[in-house]
Amino acid sequence: MKAKIALLGSGSWATALLKLLTHNHQDVSWWVRQQSAVDYVHKFHHNPKYLSSVEIKLAPEKIGTDAKKLIADVDYILVATPSAYFKNSLEGLTKEDFKGKHIISAIKGLIQPENISVSEYMHKEYDIPIGNFTNISGPCHAEEVAAEKLSYLTFASPDIDSARKISEFFKCRFLYTSVSEDLHGTEYASVLKNVYALACGISVGLDYGDNFRAVFVSKAMMEMEHFINTMHIMHRNLLEPAYLGDTMVTCYSQYSRNRTFGLMIGKGYTINAAILELNMVAEGYYATKSLHDIAVKNSIRMPILASIHHILYENMSAVVEFRVLAAELT
Repeated sequence: MKAKIALLGSGSWATALLKLLTHNHQDVSWWVRQQSAVDYVHKFHHNPKYLSSVEIKLAPEKIGTDAKKLIADVDYILVATPSAYFKNSLEGLTKEDFKGKHIISAIKGLIQPENISVSEYMHKEYDIPIGNFTNISGPCHAEEVAAEKLSYLTFASPDIDSARKISEFFKCRFLYTSVSEDLHGTEYASVLKNVYALACGISVGLDYGDNFRAVFVSKAMMEMEHFINTMHIMHRNLLEPAYLGDTMVTCYSQYSRNRTFGLMIGKGYTINAAILELNMVAEGYYATKSLHDIAVKNSIRMPILASIHHILYENMSAVVEFRVLAAELT
């Protein structure tokens, strides 16, 4: 099944998704923010910054910096930018540009300062029906997709038939897919798991062991369930891969940038030093503030989230906070 898809974003996750789509011979247009990156891809057929092992097989006219032009003739728009840059990627686009198009979100963060999900933001700002959204969840790391290691994605939409159809665009011999109706729950889970992975990284930096992290992840899933069910009530099973699986791989994998960011904080890096050293966006850092604001506004008790907020935004000692958190988790 061939689809006309515009991909917005040029980071590692966007590049991995591009690999899947082109591997399946989909009709893809690719928006890249910087002209220098476009020129590099034209010349060398690789992303200059991310997943350079991926060969990019797109005609020159299919890659550019003009989002309005690239999305004009497509049926699907796949957004895969860091949440902090999402609004910039939509500059110059209007409600009319999105009319009749289905949005597929691979973004793992909330839109600030509104502190709302991608689907909520685009519904509010561009009048896109919620039924025209699909969210992509893991467990899945871009690096393993690039290496063609067996991976899994969940596609969630209120329109389950659309989710099933879209999943076929990505499914291949090294990528299995499943579908869900829980658009909002999977969006929030994708954000929360980054905060918990960041916290796991801090625990490693502070020399806590596997026993602690096993308890931590168990309690984190309980906290996630409490938050999601408060924000959006529906029947869901958080043991499914889109929730527990995605959280586990982000908390434990060597590829997890959020875990790596937390590890540096645990080892004593300042926030700015960790950001510079990582040289990629750790969504969990920005998500912590948004989720904390939501939790406070809705009176949702979240001790793990509160501890990470204390460390990242209130200059509290990670050593002290984790002593308190360790007792809280009993």
